[in-house]
Amino acid sequence: MPLTVELDLRAQLGECPIWSAEEQALYFVDIKGCALHRYKPASGAHDVTPMPEEIGCIGFRKGGGFIAGFRSGLWLLDSRGRRERKLADNPENQSTSRFNDGRVDPAGRFLAGTIDEPKEGGKAHLYRYDQRGLATLAGGLLTSNGVAFSPDGRTLYHSDTPTFTVWRYAYDPANGEARDKTLFVRLQPTEDDRGRPDGAAVDAEGCYWTALFEGGRVQRYAPDGALLAEYAVPARCPTMVCFGGPDLRTLYVTSARTGRSEDELKTFPHSGSLFAMPVDVPGLPESRFDPSV
Repeated sequence: MPLTVELDLRAQLGECPIWSAEEQALYFVDIKGCALHRYKPASGAHDVTPMPEEIGCIGFRKGGGFIAGFRSGLWLLDSRGRRERKLADNPENQSTSRFNDGRVDPAGRFLAGTIDEPKEGGKAHLYRYDQRGLATLAGGLLTSNGVAFSPDGRTLYHSDTPTFTVWRYAYDPANGEARDKTLFVRLQPTEDDRGRPDGAAVDAEGCYWTALFEGGRVQRYAPDGALLAEYAVPARCPTMVCFGGPDLRTLYVTSARTGRSEDELKTFPHSGSLFAMPVDVPGLPESRFDPSV
């Protein structure tokens, strides 16, 4: 089945969908709309919590609530999305940098990357946050994206969207160290297809799913980097994928609307909406941020 409109939202920049098995609810953000969304597919209930600034990514935390990456830094949020405490400042120039994509690792640390908004100097980074504070895992980036882990937690995937690349690291869940960086996928842009790897997730078979921004589709890659399948999205700019539903066999895809041309929005009027389709292979449950790690 193709991806279809699940929630006709028209978000400015929908991102970072994560599934709560306990609530049977999907949470996601609208970065440019400065909002946290909760959607319950069974009832259609949709709640929006305004945020005081751009919110790039979220992760569930033990005991309830979230960890979140904003322009200003990393914060703890309560279960209603209200900010409780700042954990770390964004160490970059906040006039041109904000936190973007992120995910909780299998041990409960938070990995979150930034975006170099001018996309000129490669000033963005991928960071790890735990009790030791904020540490750099990768630098020289334009737009940190696509953080995901293999089912055993020992492989870290990470993309730099404007460079059309996805990287793979050996990851140690015991200490959060990433090493042995190798190329996983490099897409080849054409004049008509500028699709590049945005947000991602890994399924139970260890396959990497990525949304192709300005590519109008999502792709599924085998652990060896072989392209297995791709699925059209009714939007030019899908932004991130996640697995949800009672059996984690529903693929959800967020998308962007801001900055798109009038002609594009005529062709893809549901840009910014949430899309979904059933899949055969389930996803993996989200890990929870543990402040004690």
